[in-house]
Amino acid sequence: MLAYLAALKSVEKAEKDPSQNQNELGQVVGDDMSDWTSAKQPTDETMVGHFCRLERLDPAKHAEDLYEAFSVDTEGRNWTYLDEGPFPDFESFEAYVKELATGNDPFAFAIIEQEGGKALGIASYMNIVPETGSIEVGHIHFSPLLQRKCGGTEAMFLMMQRVFDKWGYRRYEWRCNALNKVSRKAAVRLGFSYEGTLRQASVVKGKNLDTAWFSVLDSEWPVLRASFEKWLSPANFKEDGARIKTLSELIAREETRVF
Repeated sequence: MLAYLAALKSVEKAEKDPSQNQNELGQVVGDDMSDWTSAKQPTDETMVGHFCRLERLDPAKHAEDLYEAFSVDTEGRNWTYLDEGPFPDFESFEAYVKELATGNDPFAFAIIEQEGGKALGIASYMNIVPETGSIEVGHIHFSPLLQRKCGGTEAMFLMMQRVFDKWGYRRYEWRCNALNKVSRKAAVRLGFSYEGTLRQASVVKGKNLDTAWFSVLDSEWPVLRASFEKWLSPANFKEDGARIKTLSELIAREETRVF
């Protein structure tokens, strides 16, 4: 009942909002998009940063490195909330990588550590709809060797940068199992806004799946871009490699400065 009342209040508030656009019949309508042109399809151009680079996923080139990196997670804990895995051997994992690398949706990349040159994670573009400017980042799997490292954050920045600055998308999505607290916290830390949870959205590995949705819009990107750039700047690192300002602090500061 509380959820129903909250939803009802939300609808009533929207109906009274004087800033909403109206058509000639006095009905509330969305912003005019008559000048909108489609976004571009993703390309497999390598994305290069200071700590990492992202290369189009190539089973022959990356599968062994990834299997070795993921195997550091001996309990298979990182696979719990993913649709696939864990895999009992390299052959089954290689078959998974080959399937993920096939086609253009998902459009998968391997995350390569610049210093060691090893593939330590995977991330993909998916649910790609250039006509409406919507794209999702998914199939994200950071090995323990990439978790809590600068390269992981930089990889997410490089992917977001490509989406907005080069391909012209309006909406960048992140969704995860609503019970996956690590993924939810990561989305918020990276600047995604929580939009809601689709209840009983699917069944995965024999378990009910409620899906939590997050997004970044093109209008929000300038603040996030400036925040990422400041977080990754050498000026934000202590001698021991620790960050002086967290990404969340920098995002909050940029939002205050802009708004």
